[in-house]
Amino acid sequence: MNSGGTTGGVRLVLRLEGALILAVSLILYQRVFGSWEIFALCFLLPDVSFAGYLLGPSMGALFYNSAHSYIGPLLCAGVGLATGSHLFLLGTLIWSAHIGFDRALGYGLKYSEGFGFTHLGRIGREARLIPTASGESPPVLR
Repeated sequence: MNSGGTTGGVRLVLRLEGALILAVSLILYQRVFGSWEIFALCFLLPDVSFAGYLLGPSMGALFYNSAHSYIGPLLCAGVGLATGSHLFLLGTLIWSAHIGFDRALGYGLKYSEGFGFTHLGRIGREARLIPTASGESPPVLR
C-alpha cells in the first residue's frame, strides 16, 4: 500500500504553488473580462469526476486525476491559442483555478488505494488515525 506522498517543506511548496496558480488564474480571468457568473457555475465542474469512485478506487483515481491534473487545462489553452477561441481560454483559467484551489487545500492527485491517498499526503479522517511506518502518529493534515 502506498504511504501517501510528500511531506514537510516540499508539501508546503506544492500547496503554495497551487495557491499561486489560483491567484494568477483569477487575475487573468478578470483581465480577459470573463463572466464571474459563468466562473461560479463552472468552478466545481472538475469535481463531477468523483463519480468515477462509484466504479471503484482505481477507476475513481483515474477519473479524478484526469480532471485534476494540469494536462487538461494546458491542452485546452493550446486549443484556445491555436484557434483564437476566447471560450477555451476562459475554460482554461476556470479549470486551472479549480486545480490550484484544491492543491492549496492539500487535495492532491489520487493513488488507486483510495481517495485519501494523494501525492500531497494522506487526507481525511483516516489520515489522523493510521500511524506512520515509524509508529508515530501522522501529522494532522489541514
